[in-house]
Amino acid sequence: MPAPEPSPPQPSPPAAGSPSGARVLAEAAARARDIRTAFGSGRSPAPSLPAPPPTEAPAADVPAAEVRTAGAGLGRILRGPSGLGTVGLHLARCENTSAPVEPLEPPTAPADPAEGTPVPGLYHHPVPEPDPVRVEEVSRRIKTWALDEVDLYPQDWEDQFDGFSVGRYMVACHPDAPTVDHLMLATRLMVAENAVDDCYCEDHGGSPIGLGGRLLLAHTALDPLYTTEEYQPRWAESLHSDAPRRAYRSAMEYFVQAAGASQSDRFRHDMARLHMGYLAEAAWAQTDHVPEVWEYLAMRQFNNFRPCPTITDTVGGYELPADLHATPAMQRVIALAGNATTIVNDLYSYTKELASPGHHLNLPVVIAEREGISDRDAYLKSVEVHNDLMHDFEAAAAALAADCPVPSVQRFLRGVAAWVDGNHYWHRTNTYRYSLPDFW
Repeated sequence: MPAPEPSPPQPSPPAAGSPSGARVLAEAAARARDIRTAFGSGRSPAPSLPAPPPTEAPAADVPAAEVRTAGAGLGRILRGPSGLGTVGLHLARCENTSAPVEPLEPPTAPADPAEGTPVPGLYHHPVPEPDPVRVEEVSRRIKTWALDEVDLYPQDWEDQFDGFSVGRYMVACHPDAPTVDHLMLATRLMVAENAVDDCYCEDHGGSPIGLGGRLLLAHTALDPLYTTEEYQPRWAESLHSDAPRRAYRSAMEYFVQAAGASQSDRFRHDMARLHMGYLAEAAWAQTDHVPEVWEYLAMRQFNNFRPCPTITDTVGGYELPADLHATPAMQRVIALAGNATTIVNDLYSYTKELASPGHHLNLPVVIAEREGISDRDAYLKSVEVHNDLMHDFEAAAAALAADCPVPSVQRFLRGVAAWVDGNHYWHRTNTYRYSLPDFW
């Protein structure tokens, strides 16, 4: 099934005729290539994209060493190894970089979905309504998996499971998935990650006390334990001892059957990052510590959605080579995508978290407490933080697309942009879970 085209970008309120996230990156990358050609330099400057209003605080500098070495490192990777017998190892030759990247056709703006209102002033791009046939099938399959394969939740949680609308979420985030089977790879992992978050950390019996031990044992369902013959059976038995571990084990088994070895290891690495972020937030909760805003944002770079867009190639049925995924430029793009989408969650879940027991940290709460401003002003400043991250993400992705004309890189960047847009769509339209504060 051909992937639906992304729709035109839309700040809030909608602006007619503006391009989608993927098209923004494609056009900015083309501008960057033109600039590089005109000036004859080996590395293009960052493309000119719409920027948010300047703030008094200067942006953090990128380390000079990273700037100096990024182009050289990418060139080394694209050249590949040299010497006898290495012809087949050249990424540039294997990827056929001379082949033109398939252009993005000018998209048609979809009708706005009936559900949900975007956060006013939030920079985002709308997406077409997800294919209802795929949504229905993914929703049916994931519920069967949750009930029959992993016994994920008791009957009285069924409304919450249905209200999560994970089928609509994943279809919106992965428009280039070739089959429903590919979509299910992401869907099982998403549900399993949320089971760990709910049952270990938050809504359904979670607690910061003892969280490290629970997360460590759950992580062995993703990154298997290799131990002695005497103790291996006890570990294997433990993987079935609670719903989160059952879900992690099963979802990962499906994933590794479809993914390459480097893709699987990449995902394990990003899940370790996620678990480290959970532990930092738990430590602050145990000591009643409200972090500085920069500390909170550092935690959110780990406790965020990063594992989801990092598997976009597996769900798309192809593989971004490990060396290209590991470049600092690509890592920056993925990190910025995860950071921006996580602040989206902070903004849309704000009223839900305020209504929950306990003291929930999110960006508006931290800004209000640490900077001594009103809840409304803190929320509006959080929108600005998100917009800054989005513009940085799009500029970084466009610059990388211009510097690295490898088809799998171009497709991966488009896939990450689609995930960013789909994530906002789901938050915006999931009125079962989210509502906006009355700040306007």
